[in-house]
Amino acid sequence: MSRALTVRLLLLWGSACLWMFSPTLGDFVIPGPRGAAKDAGHHAIPRQKRNTPDATVEVHSVKVDCAVTSRFAHTVITSMTLNKANFSQEIFFEMDLPKTAFITNFTMEIDGQVYVGEVKEKEKAKKQYQKAVSSGRTAGLVKASGRKMEKFSVSVNIAAKSNVTFVLTHEELLQRKLGNYEIMTRLKLKQLVQDFQIVANIYEPQGISYVDAQATFLSNELLPLVEKIVTEKKAHIAFSPTLEQQRTCPNCDGTLINGDFVIKYDVNHASSLGDIQIVNGYFVHFFAPSNLERVPTNVVFVIDRSGSMSGTKMFQTRVAMQSILGDLQEDDYFAIVPFDDEIECWKENLAKATKENLAVAVKYAQGLTSRGGTNISGGLLKGVNMLLRDKAQKTIPERSVDMIILLTDGMPNYGETNPNNINGMLHSVTGGNVSLFSLGFGDNVEYGFIDTLSQHNKGLARRIFEASDAALQLKGFYEEISSPLLSEVDLRYPSNAVDFLTTNHFSQLFNGSEIVVAGRLIDNNMDNFLVEVFGQGFEEDFKVQGQTSALDWGTIYPDEGYIFGDFTERLWAYLTIQQLIEKSKTGSSDDKANATAKALEMSLKYSFVTPLTSMVVTKPETEDGKNSTLIADKLTEAERQRSGQDRYSVPTYSVSSANYNYMSPTYSVDGDPHFIIELPDRDDALCFNINDKPGTIFTLVKDTKSGILVNGQIIGDKQIPPDGKMYTYFWRFGIIQRTLGVRLEVSTKGIVGFQDGKRLKLRWSNSTTIKGDSMDILLTKDRSLTITLKDSVKFVIVLHKVWKNHPYHRDYLGFYTLDTHILSPSVHGLLGQFYHGIQYEVTDLRPGEVPEKPDATMYVKGQELNVTRGWQRDFRRDVKNGENVPCWFIHNNGTGLIDGHASDYIVSGLFKSV
Repeated sequence: MSRALTVRLLLLWGSACLWMFSPTLGDFVIPGPRGAAKDAGHHAIPRQKRNTPDATVEVHSVKVDCAVTSRFAHTVITSMTLNKANFSQEIFFEMDLPKTAFITNFTMEIDGQVYVGEVKEKEKAKKQYQKAVSSGRTAGLVKASGRKMEKFSVSVNIAAKSNVTFVLTHEELLQRKLGNYEIMTRLKLKQLVQDFQIVANIYEPQGISYVDAQATFLSNELLPLVEKIVTEKKAHIAFSPTLEQQRTCPNCDGTLINGDFVIKYDVNHASSLGDIQIVNGYFVHFFAPSNLERVPTNVVFVIDRSGSMSGTKMFQTRVAMQSILGDLQEDDYFAIVPFDDEIECWKENLAKATKENLAVAVKYAQGLTSRGGTNISGGLLKGVNMLLRDKAQKTIPERSVDMIILLTDGMPNYGETNPNNINGMLHSVTGGNVSLFSLGFGDNVEYGFIDTLSQHNKGLARRIFEASDAALQLKGFYEEISSPLLSEVDLRYPSNAVDFLTTNHFSQLFNGSEIVVAGRLIDNNMDNFLVEVFGQGFEEDFKVQGQTSALDWGTIYPDEGYIFGDFTERLWAYLTIQQLIEKSKTGSSDDKANATAKALEMSLKYSFVTPLTSMVVTKPETEDGKNSTLIADKLTEAERQRSGQDRYSVPTYSVSSANYNYMSPTYSVDGDPHFIIELPDRDDALCFNINDKPGTIFTLVKDTKSGILVNGQIIGDKQIPPDGKMYTYFWRFGIIQRTLGVRLEVSTKGIVGFQDGKRLKLRWSNSTTIKGDSMDILLTKDRSLTITLKDSVKFVIVLHKVWKNHPYHRDYLGFYTLDTHILSPSVHGLLGQFYHGIQYEVTDLRPGEVPEKPDATMYVKGQELNVTRGWQRDFRRDVKNGENVPCWFIHNNGTGLIDGHASDYIVSGLFKSV
C-alpha cells in the first residue's frame, strides 16, 4: 500500500431467513496483501473515528434485493465504494448472512476488471490457500459463529480516485416457524450512504395472507418511508431513505441505519392436500394444513444437574422449566428426570398436566441443584422406560405423541460413556417410537454426539447459547414442538411419475410449521399426477389425496420478469444437499460415503458453498506484485465447536491517531447521572439512570481479586429549578488499588491522594503528566484526567464546569472506564458488572410516548423489559456538547438490567465497600 494508513469500512448487513433447526455455520479465510493482515485470532475490529468530516472513503451505494418465489429466497447484495483520497487504500466489505443460506456468487469489479468467485471442492480450495500462505503472503483466518447469522468478509486495495463494486448472492428456502416466514436484513452502516435501498419482492401462488415490515431503528418519522404494496399473490416492500433522512440529527454525520429490518409474512393454507407447484420438470409440495386438532403430548424432561451445570446454567434451567411447565395443556402428561451420577424422578409415572400437578412440579423444579457426574444414558433410559411402561399400562392416551427432551452441557462421564453404545441402547429400547430432542447447553457440550443421538431417534438437536437469555431460548424451542398436529406423516407420489425425491416421511408436523418435499419428474411433459398424504391425527388417521398440474407462470405474473425460471430445480437441489449432508453423519460407512459424494457433486453443479465446498476468489495484484486469495467456507455446528473459535475476529488496522480506542467497550456515567454501556461488537449501547438523594455514595467498580474499588458520590442542584425536579450528578470519586498502594480522591475541586508512597495534590487549572511505578496520570487543564493503573485498567474522568453564578446547577464529573478486560470475572458494581459482557435481544419495536423514541421489548437476564430507543452523550471528545450515543434506555433505575436494585450499591463512605 502506498501509505501506512489503512481505512476500515464496516458494512455489516445481510438478508436472514431464520430457521431454528439450522445445522450450519460459516468460516471465511482471507489472505491479505503484504503487511495488511495479522493473526486474526488475536485482534479486534477497529472503528473509524466518529463524525469524521474529512473521510476519504465514501460508500456511494448499498442495495439489498431479495426476491422470494414460493418460499425460495434469492438475495443479491450490491455495494459500490469510492476511494476519494490521493493514495491507495484497503477497503473492506463485510456482511452478515443467514446460517441456512448457501452463497452462490461473489464478484468484485475494480476499474472495469471483474473478479468472479469459483466454487471448488473444499480440499482443493484449502490447498490453494495453503500454497498462498507458504509463498510468504500473510493471511487472516476468519471464523464466523452466531445464533442466526454468519459473516462474510473480504478486503481489496483500491487505487487513488477509484471505486470497487461488491456483489454477493445467496439462496435459501424460507422455513415456516410459529406461523410465519421471516426475512431479516441486518444493517450496520458506519456512514451515510448516497444511494441506499432495501427491496423485497415476494411471489406466492397460494396467496399471501399477511405481510408486516418493522425495524429496530425505525422511528415514527422513518416508518412512513417503508413502502408496502400487497396484492393477492404478490408483495413489494421497499425502504430507501435519503441522506438527510438517514442522519441522527440535522447537522450530524451519524446514521440511524443500525439494526435489523424484518419482514414477516404467511400464505393461505386452505387446502388440506397442501400446494404443489410444477415448473420446468421439477415439483415442490408445501404441506401445512389448517384446522387440525392438536395431538396431546407425553413429554419427559431429562435434565442434567451435574456439577458443570452449577451457577447460571442451573438457575436458567429452573427459570425455563417454570415457564415451560406453565405452557403444558391439561390433556398432556409429563415427567421430570434429573440426573447426575445418580438418577432421580419427580414421580415414578407420568402425571397429567393438571393445575395441581403443575404447581407441585414447578416447586420441585425450583429446588433443582447441581452435583456429581454426568450419567446421560441412565437419565435417558429411565425416561424412555417410564414412557413405554405407562403406554403399555394405558395410563396415558394411546393417540398421543411421545417425546424426551434432554438438556445437558457435557459428555457422559458416568454409567455408559461410549456415544455409539448409548445410541444403540436407546434406539433398541425405543424401537424408533419415541422422539428425542436434545438441547446442548453452552460451548463445551459434544454437539456431534447429541445431534447423532437425536437424528437416530426421530428428533433433532439444538445448541442453547450460554447467555443471559438461555432460559428464553429453552422456552422458545419448546414452543415450537409443543403442539404436534400429525405424526408419522407420509407424502406419496406415483413411482412412475417422479424420482429423486427429497425426504417424504416426517415423524411430526407441528403447529405453525410446514413440510416441504421436492422431486424431479420422470417425464418432463407430465403435469398431472396423484398425490397422497397420510398421517396419524388426534382422534383418527389423516388421509387426503388429489391431482396436481403445472402452473403457467406467465399467466400468474404476466407483468413480472420471473426472477429465475429454474427455482423449483434449485429448491430441490438445496433441500437434497442439506439432507444428504445430514445423512452423511449416520448409517453405514458406505452410506455416509455415498451421501457425501452425492452432496459434493450437487454442490459443485449448482455452485452452492456448502460444508463440502469453498468459493475461491483471486484478488488483484497488490503493490508487491502478488495476487492473493479469498476462500469462503461453511462449517457444520460440530465443526465450528471443534475449531475452538467462537467469536468473529479480523485483522486489526490503524485508522487514525485518535486519543481513544473506540473498539474496546466503554462503560461510563455522566450527566444527571446517565449510565452508558457501549458495546462495539454489537454496534449498540444500553443506558439507564440512577436517581437518589444528594450525598449518596454508590459503588461503581469493585474487584476484590485485583484490589480495585471505585465509589462515587452524587451532589444535587443548588436549589430546586422551576420545573420542580432536583437533578443530581457525581461530583467526587474515590479510587483505590490496594495491591499497588494507590488511593485517589477526584472531585470538582481537584485531585488528592497517594501514589508510590508519595502524596499527590493536583489542580484542574494545570495540565500535568506523571509517570510512576504503579500509575500514570495525564491531566488536561479544565477538561479531563486519565488514570492508567499498571497491568490493570484505565479510567477517564471528565470535568464539567458550570457558570459559577448559575442559579441552579453545579460543576460535576463524568466517569469512563477503558481497557477493562484484565479485571477478574468477579468484578462488580454499577459499571463493573458489565465489564465481561451482557447478552440481550431486542424485538417488537413499536411507537413510544415520544415520536422519535420508539419502545421495544428486551430479553435480558431471564427477564422481559420494556425499553425505549434514545440517545445519551459521550463527553470525552467534546466536553461542552458531547457526542450522541444511540442506546436502549432501561427504565426504573436500571431494574432488570443491573443485578438486584440500585440501593444494593450504596456504601457508607467514599473508600468503603459496605
